[in-house]
This record gives sequence, structure tokens and C-alpha cells, in this order.
Amino acid sequence: MNGASREALAAARERLDALTDNTSVDAAALAEDLASVTALLHREVSLRRVLTDPAQSGESKAELAARLLSGQVSGEAVDLVSGLVRSRWSQSRDLVDSVEELANTADLTAAQRAGGLDDVEDELFRFGRIVGSDQELRAALTSRTATASAKGELLRSLLGGKAQPATERIIVRLVTQPRGRSLEAGLESLSKLAADRRDRMVAIVTSAVPLSDRHKQRLGAALAKLYGREMHLNLDVDPAVLGGISVRVGDEIINGTVAERLEEATRRMAG
Repeated sequence: MNGASREALAAARERLDALTDNTSVDAAALAEDLASVTALLHREVSLRRVLTDPAQSGESKAELAARLLSGQVSGEAVDLVSGLVRSRWSQSRDLVDSVEELANTADLTAAQRAGGLDDVEDELFRFGRIVGSDQELRAALTSRTATASAKGELLRSLLGGKAQPATERIIVRLVTQPRGRSLEAGLESLSKLAADRRDRMVAIVTSAVPLSDRHKQRLGAALAKLYGREMHLNLDVDPAVLGGISVRVGDEIINGTVAERLEEATRRMAG
């Protein structure tokens, strides 16, 4: 997102945070309401174009959204969506993306209240690794012929009782409402959103053997000092790296593995 859309989303995040600071608000229920609005806006292209039409006044668009949604979702969800459509958007799709982000953030807030946000972060990462290594599972979850309900049932059988409720809800929504995204990209985006709830960055750490608690603490402290923010480590073990570790933070890779050094030596010899 850029320009007007980025500013509109930033304002919406602040409104959501202010709303969910009130513990009487059921954050998980709010997430489901916002997810329903996401599905509606994704499905009804003409509606989202009207709601993001710069030629219409913000107030008239908010009134339209309130008329359509009142009685269908909670008052809190209506207020959030009304605030969103009052803003200006660079493109109509950005509105849908923003409502979806608010839905996921509300679910992460519910997990945070229950003391399970760290578990959600880890579960999202582990699920991504499972999908990446199991082509049959990935094919089932991304099949164009399988129904959304069938995919949801498969996920509930895999995650039910084994993961945080927020993790299950978020992954089910991602798989059943992909909206053109790859499963891997969606899971990575969700992991980043979860880290942002604690103002943390995510580092994907790959090592030949599991790191000890002492090494994890030292690595986390070093990365936090380097990037100026608390760092959440997603740990992966891959014997192919031979030794050392590889760290990816966003698009930046810090590679200190034996395999990488061998490849570099081979390239120099070939040169």
C-alpha cells in the first residue's frame, strides 16, 4: 500500500487498538465479524468500488456501510468499517486488505490477552514448514476443486486441540479465503503481523542442529542490537547447512553456514 491507503490503514489500526484496549470487547468475535466483511467486500466488487469512490463524501459512504452491516455484525465492527470508508483509498482492493488485516489483528489481540501470542507465532511458523515439506497436504489445501468447507474441516482435524484457537481461526480463513495469494506468502505475512503485536521483528534461523537456549538468547540479543528492535526467532533445523547458521530478517540474509562457505570457495575456484 502507499499514499492515501497507507494513511487510512494506520488510522484504522489506532482505532482498533483503542477499541480492543477495552476488555469488555470480545476481540475474537470482532475478528469473525471483520472476516465476514472481508468476504463480502471481496465478493461484491461493485460495492467496494462505491465505498472507495473519491467522488462520494466520506459520510455518505459511512452511512451506506452502516445500513448494509447493521444487524449483520456487531456495532464495533460497523464503527470500524464506517471509519475505514470515510478515508480515501489509492485503490479499492486496499480496503479489503485492510479489513482483513484488522480481523487478523483482532484475533491476535485475543491470543495476547490469553497469554498465547508467542504460541501463535510459533504455530504459524511450524505450520508453514509442515506445508512446505508435505506436497500432498499443500495440494489439498490449495486445490481449486476442493470446497472451502472441505478445506476447513481438514484444517480443524489437523489443528483442533493442538494449536491455539486464534491460530486455527487465522489459518482456516487464509486457506478458505486465499484471495489470490499463495499459502506460503499468506503465512509469512501472518507471522510478521503477530510479531508486530509486540513490536518485534521476525528472524528465520536455520541451523544444522537445534540451538541451545544459551545460543538462542545470545543470537536474539545480538540481532536485537543490530536491528534496534526486539527479535522473535523462528527456528528451523536443516542438516544440509552442514554447520553454522543462516538468518533471514525480511529480505536480508545473514549466512554463516559451512555449506555457504563451500559454495563460495567453489565459485572462486571456478572463477
